[in-house]
Amino acid sequence: MLTDPHCKNATCPADKARVRLADSGGLYLEVTPNGAKRWFWKYRKDGKEGRLALGSYPAVSLTAARRGRDAARLQKAEGIDPVQARKVEKAKALIPANETLEGTAKEWLELNRSNWSETHYVREKRNVEKDLIPFLGRRPIGAIEPIELLGVIRRVEERGALDVARRVRFTAGGIWAYAVATGRASRDISQDIKKALKPRIKENYAAIIDPEGLAQLLRASAAYKGGPIVRAALKIAPILFQRPGNLRTMKWVDLDLEKAIWSIPSEDMKRTKAQKINGQDHVVPLPRQVVAILRDLHQLTGRGPYVFPGMRDHEKPLSDAAIRAALDALGYKGIHTWHGYRATGRTILRQVLKYPADVIEAQLAHKGQITHGGAYDRATFLDERAGMLQVWTDYLDGLVSGTGVDRSS
Repeated sequence: MLTDPHCKNATCPADKARVRLADSGGLYLEVTPNGAKRWFWKYRKDGKEGRLALGSYPAVSLTAARRGRDAARLQKAEGIDPVQARKVEKAKALIPANETLEGTAKEWLELNRSNWSETHYVREKRNVEKDLIPFLGRRPIGAIEPIELLGVIRRVEERGALDVARRVRFTAGGIWAYAVATGRASRDISQDIKKALKPRIKENYAAIIDPEGLAQLLRASAAYKGGPIVRAALKIAPILFQRPGNLRTMKWVDLDLEKAIWSIPSEDMKRTKAQKINGQDHVVPLPRQVVAILRDLHQLTGRGPYVFPGMRDHEKPLSDAAIRAALDALGYKGIHTWHGYRATGRTILRQVLKYPADVIEAQLAHKGQITHGGAYDRATFLDERAGMLQVWTDYLDGLVSGTGVDRSS
């Protein structure tokens, strides 16, 4: 066994690369010709020899080296590879000191922000700040138990927000996956509570999908006594059946009334951030009746950016609540929604007017198109949709006048 004088006086001949001075239990001191001295512990695992560096002498004394050897032997006896454990500890040392849920969640949000749409980022941030941080934010994320996370989500369920509760669990899953990847947690505990959440029954937007019911709705809309901006929106919504958010934020700059097209910028579409950047605009053909409505409306709102400006501030778009209030006033609360026009158009165009599903889906913008050179018209069925929408608009006019319902039989 070695002594401190042995270690202090040990040298390596110049003609040798190194010499090893054995202590006991696999511990040895390696000395090189330049006078460097380093401690190592030699062990075997799965039939292969390995060695663990324990530091340099004299910074690490003989006694300290023996303690390091004994600790490593204990790890090995417990089935832990000492070298691998050392690598893990070094990796952990590179992780920021803030290992709380709050710190981890904020890092995760910023890491992913550039890949998410602004809407998705805002929703994830809200889930973190409203439902996770207030209750678990200061706890080390690796120490949080599944029952604690379930308790937080139970609070959301108690608000009656079952859909939000589901999204909060998804948000937690992303945070914990990041925590596992950065060594702050051993596993994703959000998976443990998946089966414990209250089931969510998905409800479709209320929509009228039969011609007779649609005829009554269109007649009621035509008789609406509200302002001209809302009246125009009520006329155009069932014809184009675009997403409410896109319709109410329609801008004059995106319209070409001479060519009868509305080009919705890719960044305004419901797409991932990558699709928003790389995707093509969603071009909506405008039937002649819509062009006429828009020409009339231009005299009223054409000086501002929005086709349907807000009631109080014309620099902002019409609110979603304004259309909802109009439909409610017409007696359609719980019967038909603004978003429901999409189901109306999809159903009747397919089942009654027998248009191909691909053409209808293209009008609905359900395929986040990516530009592929000259394939634009073929990919979006622009010509087919232009013809379809004109027939659709004429059909709606027939429903209002009472001449179009028979076509459903």
